[in-house]
Amino acid sequence: MTFKEQLLQGIPNELPAKKKYDKNVNHAPKRKAILDDEEKKLALENALRYFDKKHHKELLPEFREELEKYGRIYMYRFKPDYNFHARSIDEYPGKSLQAKGIMLMIQNNLDPEVAQHPDELITYGGNGAVFQNWAQYLLTMQYLANMDDTQTLVMYSGHPMGLFPSHENAPRVVVTNGMMIPNYSQPDDWEKFNALGVTQYGQMTAGSYMYIGPQGIVHGTTITVLNAGRKISKDGEGLAGKLFVTSGLGGMSGAQPKAGNIAGCITICAEVNLKAIETRHKQGWVDEVIDDVEKLAERVQKAKDKKEVVSIAFHGNIVDIWEYFAENNIYIDLGSDQTSLHNPWAGGYYPVTLSFEEAQKMMAEDPDQFKKEVQESLRRQADAINKHTSKGTYFFDYGNAFLLEASRAGADIMAENGKDFIYPSYVQDIMGPMCFDYGFGPFRWVCASGKEEDLQKTDEIAAAILKQIMERSPAEIQQQMQDNIQWIKGARENKLVVGSKARILYADAEGRMEIAKAFNDAIGNGEIGPVILGRDHHDVSGTDSPFRETSNIYDGSRFTADMAIQNVIGDSFRGATWVSIHNGGGVGWGEVINGGFGMILEGNKASEDRLKSMLFWDVNNGIARRNWARNEGAIFTAKRAMESNPQLKITIPNLVDPTLFD
Repeated sequence: MTFKEQLLQGIPNELPAKKKYDKNVNHAPKRKAILDDEEKKLALENALRYFDKKHHKELLPEFREELEKYGRIYMYRFKPDYNFHARSIDEYPGKSLQAKGIMLMIQNNLDPEVAQHPDELITYGGNGAVFQNWAQYLLTMQYLANMDDTQTLVMYSGHPMGLFPSHENAPRVVVTNGMMIPNYSQPDDWEKFNALGVTQYGQMTAGSYMYIGPQGIVHGTTITVLNAGRKISKDGEGLAGKLFVTSGLGGMSGAQPKAGNIAGCITICAEVNLKAIETRHKQGWVDEVIDDVEKLAERVQKAKDKKEVVSIAFHGNIVDIWEYFAENNIYIDLGSDQTSLHNPWAGGYYPVTLSFEEAQKMMAEDPDQFKKEVQESLRRQADAINKHTSKGTYFFDYGNAFLLEASRAGADIMAENGKDFIYPSYVQDIMGPMCFDYGFGPFRWVCASGKEEDLQKTDEIAAAILKQIMERSPAEIQQQMQDNIQWIKGARENKLVVGSKARILYADAEGRMEIAKAFNDAIGNGEIGPVILGRDHHDVSGTDSPFRETSNIYDGSRFTADMAIQNVIGDSFRGATWVSIHNGGGVGWGEVINGGFGMILEGNKASEDRLKSMLFWDVNNGIARRNWARNEGAIFTAKRAMESNPQLKITIPNLVDPTLFD
């Protein structure tokens, strides 16, 4: 069968041959055994309902074995044999260009060059899934290949509920992931209901089909490291010869060494999983690999002396670095952590007391002891970090729930008031006040043709638009504009593409709309093929996350989720091609609500109308909320947005004189 025929077929009528477990692939760890006997039976019934009754007898023991062996039913037998990658949009079957674009993005998320655990349909973060099993993938692709522009596909946590009649201006796909009743949103609830096959953790851009590999975070990471460097700069000097220490080389965290190189510092990134290191080294995202902490210290000293720009992957535990460098008085200028601590008990964090293999075994067989080991490791890590910060190191939480989980472990990281952490979130100190409050966030696009020349053309268009906007921009955002122009100029030489021909660029509402319109015009003129717009959920409006995206909201509303819900509702009727809303993502299940979108530009007037309406709302919804929280930059941006569009009326807060309370 051809590729198109396989997509149109969906779940095959006859069972494909059982597949051997591929030991060369980076697999998800075995999940916690949490179901009782009745629940295991229910999980198996839930899995078998995707298949004709004639196959149940053969599939039942196979699915039972997967559940016992891996803690989940992935249906490995049904993974297609074709290669997973973002093909040209023309290679996908279908009646709807928009649906074809979504198929392209789904396959990009499952590309083994992109996905963390491709055989388990997990894109990044240890548990950020596109689907729960391969039957869901097959059925979804079949629906997309057959639908037209008067239908909408409804996705419930990876399960395609079906095609429903709608209209051409409605989203082609609406995605929800992990939307639990609030009292059932604890970590063990995810373990249980995911094992039952009724919900999943979509992370941010995994379950919403908008992940573009580590490039998706490298721009934001570069901005973060650059601005962290500006905070510690004494005389306006840059980061040359300064040391940045962090950890994690998986999906999103894999961007850190590349960002360190672009920012111009020495970067050490610890990672316990050798396969993750090998992937990033092969892709050119990290320069060197060292597995001995003494040799690492020697290499760092040499780099400091020569003021080298170099990134080093340390194959080992981050705690060993913090402790050894403290004992040997090796100064660390910047410190952070990007292990997946939103998922601490199932492979997101590996304790220093265990080898990688020992940890993999213990988390499945003795989860209570594993939790104790993780918490002890977090206490040790925090103690070592405190020693460095007492000497002047600037440490910031990278939104991965490090401080949250360290506090739950009893680490010494709480402020005197018992409420706040002694270290800021990078959003509190950097991204919030410098970017999000002014509307700047991770706008991204994918060239659906798959052509390198289309990507180059879009880079040129974006750079030209930014230069024009900068000439008329107010002083308050000149630094952001300059950083973004510098970024887009260097994007190609830094070889950021992994998977789809994609680009990310921090832009505000004005920049996003003008760049998108210029793309749409170029498509209409035949200069480039269709373009898929999107963004990370880690943005101005899309995410309510009290310990990350909205951590610089101080009016008491940071534990509310109205903004994220309003965002996805508003995007859906203003022209998005698909929308998504998730529980969990980045900082953990039950800790955040986040939403995203995708929009396909077809080069026509309808696309232009949609982009103008939707992109304006998608940013200014968050500006309005941040303004109401009395954030100075957002008040400025809200007033500026109203000047640009007289139809916009935002409620501006009246500021209270603090001396009234004296």
